[in-house]
This record gives sequence, structure tokens and C-alpha cells, in this order.
Amino acid sequence: MNELILIISLVVINLTTVLVYKFFGKGGIYAFNAIITILANVEVLILVKAFGMEQTLGNVLFASTYLMTDILSENEGKKAAHKAVHLGMFAAVAMVVISQSWFLYTPAESDWVTPALKTVFSVTPRLLFASLLGYIVSQKLDVFLYHRIWALTEKKTGDKKKFLWLRNNGATLTAQIVNTVLFNTVAFYGIYPTKTLLSIIVSGYLIYVVTSILDTPFLYLARKIKSFDK
Repeated sequence: MNELILIISLVVINLTTVLVYKFFGKGGIYAFNAIITILANVEVLILVKAFGMEQTLGNVLFASTYLMTDILSENEGKKAAHKAVHLGMFAAVAMVVISQSWFLYTPAESDWVTPALKTVFSVTPRLLFASLLGYIVSQKLDVFLYHRIWALTEKKTGDKKKFLWLRNNGATLTAQIVNTVLFNTVAFYGIYPTKTLLSIIVSGYLIYVVTSILDTPFLYLARKIKSFDK
């Protein structure tokens, strides 16, 4: 069932991203990107086995943020894509600061939630650093490569619309190598055995390869929506 749920989740999240863009424009993408970033930083704590590999559950959510920045790069420009990255970082930091403030209170005797929350959020600062490092480096690289590949293909063909699939996958797959290695090494080194950590890195990147290829039709759909709105 894990495999089926992951595939359905990927399709639903990508379709939701396009619908958010359709009805709320780039402002909707900014908001949805912040929400997904917060949820991914929690979901990444869950380890599952799917397609014969161990992987963190946050892979699908993190992958969707690349679709969001690529939609913004394609339709709204580099500045808008960078703004989404910065808002995602702010959302992640805000989540950690607020969640850590909960533990400054003395729980009531009847409280049963605090111990469970401490179990989950006690590792958040380390995950935040790992997430921010991987997120900012890889997302900035993704935006840079997206526009760099776009400029090169436009120069070669004279057509700004051609090779959308190339700039989408070329930029995302390269950036995700950096993100996968940085995040998992900083977040989980010493927590999981080396063999498990390497398995998480490899499986995580393989998942990103699949999600990157599968999000391409949704990027074409988002560009079509933009052209209809003009």
C-alpha cells in the first residue's frame, strides 16, 4: 500500500499546486509552498519502506516545492521564484521557533500531548538546519540552472517556449542531488546506521528522479493556464 499511497499523493499534490496557481495566482503558490515546507519538515521524520527501499516520507512534499519554483520561474520570472524560496525558509524557521516555545510552559497534570510533541519536535532544530541548508542551496541552484538552461536553449533555437522539459528536469535533477546529500547527511548522520543512511540518500534521489519526471506535465499545464489568462 505504501507505493500506491506515494503515487496518489504525488499526483494529488502536483494537481493541487496547479489548481492553486489557477485560482490564486503566484500568491497562492507562495502560501502553498510555505505550508508544504512546514509539513515536509515534520513528515521527514517518518521512515517508510516502499519500492524495496527505505525512505523518508517527506520526499514527495519536498519534491513538490521544485515544481512550485519552476512554475514561478516559467510564468512569473526569477524574482518571483526566489521570493518563494525565501518565504519557505521563513515558514520553516517560524515553525521551529513557535514549536519550541510550547515547551516553555509547565503542562497541567492532565496533559498528555506534551510528551508526544517533545518526542517529535526535540530533533527539529537539527532538522531545521539540515533542511535550510539543503533547501536554500538546492532551490537557489534550481532557479539559477532553470534560467541558465532556458537562456541557452532560447539562444540556440530562437524560441523561448521550446525545451521546457529540459530546463525543468535538468535544473531540478541536478539541484536535488545537492539537496539529498546535504539534507540527509546533516540531518541523520549518527542517528541511523551508515548503511541505512546511504540507503535513504540513494532511495531519496531515486524518488526525486521519478517525481521530477512526473511533475513535467503539470508544469506544461501551468504554462497553458498562464497563456489562457492573458
